[in-house]
Amino acid sequence: MDKNFAKKKTHPVLIFWIIVGWVSYLVVPWYGVEDGFFRFEWLFDGYPFDPDYAPAALLLVQGKKLWLAPLILPLLASFLVLRLRKSDPAYGIILILVGAIGFSWLIVQGFSIGIRGFNFNWLTALFGDLGDRQFGMGYGALLLASSFLFLFTQGIAARGAVNGDVFVVSAIGGVILVVTAFVFFPIAKMLVAAFITEEGMYSIGVFASKFFDDRIWGLGCLGGMRCGVAWNSLFLGIVVGIVTTALGLIFALIVTRSGFRYKRWLRALTVLPIITPPFVIGLALILLLGRSGAVTVFFADLFDVQPTRWFYGLPGLIIAQTLAFTPIAFLVMIGVVEGVSPSMEEAAQTLRADKWQTFRTVSLPLMRPGLANAFLLGFIESMADFGNPLVLGGNFNVLSTDIFFAIVGAQYDQGRAAVLAMVLLFFTLSAFFAQRVWLGKKSYTTVTGKGDSGVHPAMPKRLSFPVFAIAAIWGGFTVVVYLMIVFGSFVELWGVDNSLTFTHYITAFKVSYNEFGIQWIGSAWDSFWTTIYIATVAAPLTAIVGLITAYLLTRQTFAGKNAFEFGTMLSFAIPGTVIGVSYILAFNVPPIEITGTGIILVVSFIFRNMPVGVRAGIASMSQLDKSLDESSLTLGANSWQTFRRVILPLLRPAILAALVYSFVRAMTAISAVIFLVSAEYNMATSYIIGRVENNDYGLAIAYSTTLIFVMLAAVGLLQILVGKTKIRRRINIGS
Repeated sequence: MDKNFAKKKTHPVLIFWIIVGWVSYLVVPWYGVEDGFFRFEWLFDGYPFDPDYAPAALLLVQGKKLWLAPLILPLLASFLVLRLRKSDPAYGIILILVGAIGFSWLIVQGFSIGIRGFNFNWLTALFGDLGDRQFGMGYGALLLASSFLFLFTQGIAARGAVNGDVFVVSAIGGVILVVTAFVFFPIAKMLVAAFITEEGMYSIGVFASKFFDDRIWGLGCLGGMRCGVAWNSLFLGIVVGIVTTALGLIFALIVTRSGFRYKRWLRALTVLPIITPPFVIGLALILLLGRSGAVTVFFADLFDVQPTRWFYGLPGLIIAQTLAFTPIAFLVMIGVVEGVSPSMEEAAQTLRADKWQTFRTVSLPLMRPGLANAFLLGFIESMADFGNPLVLGGNFNVLSTDIFFAIVGAQYDQGRAAVLAMVLLFFTLSAFFAQRVWLGKKSYTTVTGKGDSGVHPAMPKRLSFPVFAIAAIWGGFTVVVYLMIVFGSFVELWGVDNSLTFTHYITAFKVSYNEFGIQWIGSAWDSFWTTIYIATVAAPLTAIVGLITAYLLTRQTFAGKNAFEFGTMLSFAIPGTVIGVSYILAFNVPPIEITGTGIILVVSFIFRNMPVGVRAGIASMSQLDKSLDESSLTLGANSWQTFRRVILPLLRPAILAALVYSFVRAMTAISAVIFLVSAEYNMATSYIIGRVENNDYGLAIAYSTTLIFVMLAAVGLLQILVGKTKIRRRINIGS
């Protein structure tokens, strides 16, 4: 009786999305509200009859935007399923047709009609001049598209896809849609320029001539000349990937496998470089190791030699990128090292293996997912890095800087930028597939739900000495670099006039109080609050999308899974410069018109930083036995409940990694931000770059120092909010 009733009962979520579809069509403004939807000023400024704020239905009543009329047909058809059983074959078919037809028409009308009428000459020739225009779609169109998407995925699930799991199918559909819209589409707009001639025609020959250029693939370095930028970037990426992975593992071992008393301070020290604008680290390193740097001059005087520019080029880039990207490796490795169950190591020691044998043959192989993902992220970050090569590159050219100068240089060459981006993408995807081959199909599961001591064995003695030695050297170097940065914020002119002053902080962050209340009169406050707001919105959204994607990749099997994973990593493989330009090209005109808004900044941060959440989630979830999921499902929970109540609580290291990384990257991003900021939404890094261009280094460094302390506080708060993963009977105090 209950089962039959359940079959007849329409799922409340389905009813909800049908209602959402009708509300979006009848009530919510269809096109984008210029002054911001959530300011709600439009409610008192002509809504609902003003065409700028009117919903789709009222636009049609007024005889405008007639191309929106066909959307009412799939909306009406959605009511047909309410009287059908879920087991009825027509149930799934109707939902699929409703979703597919409605969503397809949204796309067709969106790209066919633009700000000047029809976007294609053949449509104009067929129907004549439209006499009307289309604006960027707003929340009405967004909600209706979401409604059609859910109805479509609900229909797919009803037809038996992925065992009829609505949550999984909907999650796959949602991720595919947003990745297509905000990754594939803008990058495709950018890369298609590689095949366009000066006359606007398409030509493979033009692409080939640019792709096989000696400036890209030349091997002149073998004969004492310069190598092409492709080989420079590849070598730099491999070296930085290996070094950052090794350092990340070293710091993770100290935190989890030693009795080191100052673990909290060590965690903070390892995270410091990631929360610093890249060019600030570059300036600090120049003052230490540049031709006139303190260290270079000291050794030149000591050995009575002439100071050189040895630091600029490959050596400087390796040091700077290792300093900048080691925190990424640490954030990935800490979760993996903590996730290795002590039961495996206890079993090895029971079989009379010593600590070194246990670490080498048991612990380290189980860390392979973390090592692979840490290397992949370090390699990709190095390949896509823009700030450090710009400051320290010297004559050592890399792909990211060449892309930048191809776009903004005197010779604007969008085609060359596109070709360089394709080369960069080839290398990063090759690393991705190499990682897949190295990991293979082996199981790295260690958390099974069975009890263990909860205490990891200490590092073997032959390992602990080099680990602590390397950590001490690198940690000391990091401290010196940051002392230089802090010192530079309190002097008149860093490296020239070192007299102490508070002028820079006062200029940037002056606050006064009068009869009108607190007045934020410092020049940096506007960009500061905007940056905090954008980062706070982007961080949790990035973590959500990243972890759901990781769950789908590790726990579900579906057609096109490899292409799905490729799509999620694509945005990370492209430098921010290309992302920024491609977003302008794609989203400056209808149907998605969001340039100059805060939305485009949030979207760029989500999909630029999402892969970190994906890789951290994959590394952690690969250690969770699927029997945990099966047990939950056996007890009557659905996939959503299992994900929320079983998987997520065990993913706190991955959640923390995704939140921390996405937040601080949103605070410190440079390359994409340069192109996407506006007068209303000016970001901290854009403000800092403006100060540097005006030779106001003290103010720039003071602002950067303030950001460092703000982000340290934010990271500490996130650690408290997320908490620890409690998967054992005992947890080491201070671990």
